[in-house]
Amino acid sequence: MKNSLIILLAMVALLQSCTSEGNETAAGSTSTPYALVIHGGAGAITRAAMTPEMEQEYLKVLNEALDIGETILKEGGASLDAVEKTIMYLEDSPLFNAGKGAVFTHEGKNELDASVMDGASLKAGAAGGLTIVRNPIRAARAVMEKSPHVLLVGKGAEQFAIEQKIDTVSPEYFFTQERWDALERAKAAENAQEGALPTNPDYKFGTVGCVALDQKGNIAAGTSTGGMTNKRWNRLGDAPIIGAGTYANNATCGVSCTGHGEFFIRYAVAHDVSAMMEYKGSSVQEAGEFIVNQKLKNAGGEGGLIALDKKGNIAMPFNSEGMYRGYAKAGERVVKIYKE
Repeated sequence: MKNSLIILLAMVALLQSCTSEGNETAAGSTSTPYALVIHGGAGAITRAAMTPEMEQEYLKVLNEALDIGETILKEGGASLDAVEKTIMYLEDSPLFNAGKGAVFTHEGKNELDASVMDGASLKAGAAGGLTIVRNPIRAARAVMEKSPHVLLVGKGAEQFAIEQKIDTVSPEYFFTQERWDALERAKAAENAQEGALPTNPDYKFGTVGCVALDQKGNIAAGTSTGGMTNKRWNRLGDAPIIGAGTYANNATCGVSCTGHGEFFIRYAVAHDVSAMMEYKGSSVQEAGEFIVNQKLKNAGGEGGLIALDKKGNIAMPFNSEGMYRGYAKAGERVVKIYKE
């Protein structure tokens, strides 16, 4: 009887061991599903103001940007790489207010800003007031990885970028006729108001952003912008401000914002999404919707954000008329412009 009991216990232990090993193997072989979400700005974007040809061009570029990031994630690449490369592509397009398509300041210059954050380490980097750096998101990542700082601006940021061998261009590279015409219209409106600077001279917020979750479970977020048409005094918006325009934390989510930057700074919008998830237990969708369509809207702030959590759940809320946006997951792709 005693021997039979010993044998039975041994068989149970062996069975438990096999089951445990089987589960461990299964868990080890199942990678975290990847996810990628992007935006190309929020604002007065309506079908009435868009030709069918232009709409198709925007959708094409958004899809191509998603292709770049998704390919990196599919192949097991890092979320930081996916964010950087995706935003670089958007910066190189004249369609968006970032990089090549940056708007003009009151002085007729282009001042570019960008930021990036790593959700695994909570390290972050940002650069502001750039005038010769082709891809500001690269400068932001270099600040994070190659310096002890978080935010560099102006000539110092440009000198740092040069030392890091980041591509620079002549300021003329950023000229586009459409943005120049927008500046002229803004100045005319300003003069009509006896020199008063309109609170929001460019209602098309063309900031670009990307948030990615890689197969290792790491989240990264980045944002890049050309600022606000007709801005003065080296104004900086929320895009280069960690916690305002960009935030990432593996424990909660990654966020990139677009809109009237002063409001996003005052309300620390990007971090607020993470805080609601961490302290209140909100989902990424609940947090994003509440902040954008209640808290921010009630304060008079216009814009939107993109976010994803550690499980790849996506949120893309906005309170403006439209927002260029899209996301990609395994076997799933969505790209949109208008409210639907």
